[in-house]
Amino acid sequence: MKIKDIVNRDIVTLTNCEHEPIHIPGQIQPHGFLIGIDVEGKIEFCTKNSAEFVDVAYTEMLGKKFSDVFGQAGEKQLFEYINEDKIKDAFPLEMELNGKLFQISIHKSFDIYVLEAELLFSREKLADVYTQTIQFVNQMNNTRSLKDLCALVAEATREITGYDRVMIYRFDEQYNGEVFAESCREDLEPFLGLHYPHTDIPAQARELYIRNQLRLIVDIEYEPVPIFTIDDKEDKNLDLSLSILRSTSPIHVEYLKNMGVGATLTISLIHRDRLWGLIACHHYSKKNLSPEIRLAAKLQGQFITSQIDIRESNDENENARNTTLALEQLTSLEFPVLKQALMNIIEAPQLLQICNAAGVSIISRDKIYKNGLTPSDEEIIKLLDLIVDKKTNSTLVTNKVKNVFPDIELFDTAGILYHELGNSDHIIWFRPETVSEINWGGDPEKSIVKDSNGLHPRNSFNIWKQIVKNQSSSWKQYEIYAATQYAHALHTLLMVIMLSEEEEKYRTQSEILRETNSELENINWISTHDLQEPLRKIQLITSKMMSELDVISIESISYSLQRVLNSADRMRVLLEDLLKYTRIKNTRDTLQKIDLNHILKVTKEEMSEIISEGNAVIENENLPEVHAIGFLMRQLFSNIIQNSLKYASPERNCVIKITASQEPELVSYSDKIYCHWVRFSDNGIGFEQKYADSIFKVFTRLHNQQEYTGSGIGLALCKKIMQAVGGTIHAEGKTGIGTIITIYFPCDPLDTLL
Repeated sequence: MKIKDIVNRDIVTLTNCEHEPIHIPGQIQPHGFLIGIDVEGKIEFCTKNSAEFVDVAYTEMLGKKFSDVFGQAGEKQLFEYINEDKIKDAFPLEMELNGKLFQISIHKSFDIYVLEAELLFSREKLADVYTQTIQFVNQMNNTRSLKDLCALVAEATREITGYDRVMIYRFDEQYNGEVFAESCREDLEPFLGLHYPHTDIPAQARELYIRNQLRLIVDIEYEPVPIFTIDDKEDKNLDLSLSILRSTSPIHVEYLKNMGVGATLTISLIHRDRLWGLIACHHYSKKNLSPEIRLAAKLQGQFITSQIDIRESNDENENARNTTLALEQLTSLEFPVLKQALMNIIEAPQLLQICNAAGVSIISRDKIYKNGLTPSDEEIIKLLDLIVDKKTNSTLVTNKVKNVFPDIELFDTAGILYHELGNSDHIIWFRPETVSEINWGGDPEKSIVKDSNGLHPRNSFNIWKQIVKNQSSSWKQYEIYAATQYAHALHTLLMVIMLSEEEEKYRTQSEILRETNSELENINWISTHDLQEPLRKIQLITSKMMSELDVISIESISYSLQRVLNSADRMRVLLEDLLKYTRIKNTRDTLQKIDLNHILKVTKEEMSEIISEGNAVIENENLPEVHAIGFLMRQLFSNIIQNSLKYASPERNCVIKITASQEPELVSYSDKIYCHWVRFSDNGIGFEQKYADSIFKVFTRLHNQQEYTGSGIGLALCKKIMQAVGGTIHAEGKTGIGTIITIYFPCDPLDTLL
């Protein structure tokens, strides 16, 4: 009978190292021995070290029946165990072989039963292991995130197994690994956060990790033990994919030696039929584990894999919930249906929160509204031109703009989420460049080194830093969905704004037409009454003087001429006020930011004499900046103050108090929305509230000409000024107490409304 070993002596090269046949090494680790029997009990394979354990050499075993070597009772016990319906890797067979107690792990490799025997361990304190596992489960229920759970598993696995270092190793899509969680001795340098290239665990090794979920190396310095067989078939071999004792690739062993590791335990983390990660345990001296501890450690891995979906869902759901909440808050906010609503929207913090962006820009009617960290207006316009020219869908999502538009440079921006809103309107969310510093455990480009002695794994594990630039963090699917949802809502809002503005335009035109008709009627009345009245007086006085030239005295002539002069002056004032009134047109396109404090100061200086003559006092708060026209505001303030001085009470000194809104605020009045108000309150004679509207009509007087001089145009002029700047005016009066005039200013597109 010819006997041969089945040691795989294929030379590993740079071209085949990723396909090294590690599942058929033909060798095992020496802390146990291996026997391979066929279904009839014939020993087909045996390791060289069998004599060290059972005092029977492999040459004496091969070709014999198991019962011939270990007795009929032993064979019966073996096949009863094989035929039992139980989890073999959880409960290895305990049996006596030639007077020694062994624990035997059994699996089937094609038509061969592989028996791996290790000397029976002293009984672990199973109660302690059970207690630790129960404590872990209780603690596990208190964690929500996957990272917290993995940190807990690393700590618990180290406590149960006693290894010096336990790492939870997570793979990315390309199977590059990251130390996701770690527990280690305090004197050891932590590996947490380090990355390792996919070449550290090649494809065939990952395949074995899926098939065999527990891998143990008891002593890195071991001498492999060859497996022998009867040389009765060509290429006769033994697949050790499910073996506990299988010898490890020499490249991997050298890799571990370079790390200074003495023993390892590796537990596969399989999720959705894919190798998600590993529990990698390192010890810095040799170390073996009992079956009970191995099982407890394996359970730790199953705790993780059973929770991956739940914990990742928890992590993502929490972020998605925050995004959804921001979207709900944003869509529920009440904005005035005006173009200024875009300023309110762009300043809303939820607009950034819905997709966790750093900046956002809304482009509507060739105007750019921005908030947060955004490119310049010129860069945004250039980006839009490129997006439109690309003629893709109405959306564009990328975390690396350079990949899409290589020639564009955007200030501190690497990722965009773009939506077309229709009618040449757009919205773009921005994310800055996230300069990623990936710490690799050695240069990933040098994972395999070739020298004169052959191939070797890298021997340097010094941290090698890789800097990744020109890209932002990736847009999550729920963020993209939330942005899409809001883009649709914003499109609807912009359509409503457009329709509302058209309606407002027609309504304004109707109001202007109605006001114009009313003005024409008043002017017609003026031409037939107010202007004719002083003319009649002039004509009457001059006619009387002409008829009495012979008898009229110098004093009488002087008196009559003074009356003529007064009538002419009265007519002049009427004509000047009428001219001022008719010259005021809709000037909203020329509105500017005006400081009302300056307007009031100039007005008080111009009116200082009349204010002093009337012993009047003007008290005022700090006034806001508004969207208006400077010279009209001076005329407005002057007319209102003159009105208060004119109608001051004879019983007390005139006091005028001027108050105002200090910050922009939405104020609803007369079915319109305004942002600022200024109030003039006096303690004059007042008026009855029923005349509150009529006092703003042209040439309307509540008192006769003899009591109070004036043309009756002052407050009408004030009303027209406020209409011209897009505001309005309102009066309140109480007879004998005083008058309150309130003016309302339109929203400035630059205002920030809370």
